[in-house]
Amino acid sequence: MSIRNLLAMFFGVALVLLAFGPTARADVWNQMTKLTFSQPVQIPGNEVLPAGSYWFVLASGSTDRNIVQVYSSNWQHEYAMLLTQPTIRRHVTDHTMIEFAERPHKQPEALLKWYYPGRVTGHEFLYSARHEREFSHDIKENVGVNGFSTRS
Repeated sequence: MSIRNLLAMFFGVALVLLAFGPTARADVWNQMTKLTFSQPVQIPGNEVLPAGSYWFVLASGSTDRNIVQVYSSNWQHEYAMLLTQPTIRRHVTDHTMIEFAERPHKQPEALLKWYYPGRVTGHEFLYSARHEREFSHDIKENVGVNGFSTRS
């Protein structure tokens, strides 16, 4: 084999790796999702996100798939780094689904779960034991980013 053939084969393999490598699906790996809330939303740590848009993304540089970072819509401010645990839903959808606990007394709804499109496994946000007891009595609401909503 000539050097020319070896170089051609090397560059051909490199192009195939670039075309089908993991960088082509980087957004799926970190599950980057922009969520817009029309009212304040509670997240763990007694934090409340004002109405607006936020980026939810799995923590970069971490092999732990249970850490979710929340950023402002322009990526200038990190609001939270939240610990989650895996949760499973019955049906996979092609859009983002989030689950809230509706709170009494005009308190903001609490963000309980986030599911990335096309995945059966999602992220359940971890709250204090006191909040968990409160949420167990509250109505749960599943919301899809396309406007679909169900209550249970």
